[in-house]
Amino acid sequence: MKRIFFTGGGTAGHVTPNIALIERMLEQGWQVHYIGAKGGIEESIVAELPITFHGIATGKLRRYFSWQNFLDPFKILYGLMQSLWLCVRWRPALVFSKGGFVAVPVVVAAWLCRVPVIAHESDITPGLANKLCFPFVRHVCVNFQETEKYLGRSASSTTKATSEENQAKVIVTGSPVRTTLLEGNAERGRAFLGFNHDQPILLVFGGSLGAQAINDWVWGSLTDLLTHYQIVHIVGAGNLNPSIGLTEGLDQTSASEQKGLAPNYCQKEFLQAEFGDVLAAAELVLSRAGANSIYELLLMRKPHILVPLTARASRGDQIINARIFESKGMSIVVNEDNLGSTDIVQVCENAIKNQASQLAAIADFEIIDAVSVITELLERTSR
Repeated sequence: MKRIFFTGGGTAGHVTPNIALIERMLEQGWQVHYIGAKGGIEESIVAELPITFHGIATGKLRRYFSWQNFLDPFKILYGLMQSLWLCVRWRPALVFSKGGFVAVPVVVAAWLCRVPVIAHESDITPGLANKLCFPFVRHVCVNFQETEKYLGRSASSTTKATSEENQAKVIVTGSPVRTTLLEGNAERGRAFLGFNHDQPILLVFGGSLGAQAINDWVWGSLTDLLTHYQIVHIVGAGNLNPSIGLTEGLDQTSASEQKGLAPNYCQKEFLQAEFGDVLAAAELVLSRAGANSIYELLLMRKPHILVPLTARASRGDQIINARIFESKGMSIVVNEDNLGSTDIVQVCENAIKNQASQLAAIADFEIIDAVSVITELLERTSR
């Protein structure tokens, strides 16, 4: 039985695409291990899968001053030693890396042990972790064609020949998507939420960690929004607002009576298997501009509004993601700095009115069976 290591973590975006591949690899008889940060989000996400999880030490290479910058190199070195031991102990045929800083020591250890590595980059511009991993991998799978030009020069290439060689490593595969998303059912979604067909459903989510700016924008105009939409609001872990509308753990009827709101607002910290059904039921989506989120919205042909993270809170990748798809007419974008002066009801109404043109642009987006393409690549590379 062939054995494969998966790695990636820090956010759900570095983990959930792995899950889709893991499910397929298990079906094909592979033995699967996952290497992630001990106690990280990846450990909880993969907990229900019949695979072995290994927690290692991990650090972070920050672009700003922090005392942690003096300690984290030692954590990364320890994580490298742990990864080397795991590679020697289990002798995987292959490593698949989805990114995040926990992946760096795993990729380097695999390279040192002559284990082939395939990485995946979701964003249009590569993150620092994948830039560091790039020299050690056989191939980099990407979601979007635009990423090729960035990865082609990301390995400190100094010659045209080296740049072309780097670009040859890059394969446009799309993002692996779980079957539960592809098989989402709108009626099951409505039933899960307790919603009807009287009003359109607005889905709001800010990624695995939530988005306080988006939450506040929605809550600030909730009464007006509820005259137009039924709203399912994914607020992020620890962000439930018990003072507004219906929350998990409260009886919907009593909560709506207490607050004077119709029973058409539903808060959730997060959604797992139900997300596909809820997304299928939604007529409009308000989201952050993470690459995986955008890819899923385009894949499922959903009209959407993006609020990218600011450059102050990120490396600016979401801004680039949003601008590119806005320029193609596929996405509507609102800058986070403008939320306070922007009428969310009007933005949503304009999105509904113009959804035909947005959907026409989205229809040009090529759908790739990423799970099949990548698993075939994994099989070839492991021979």
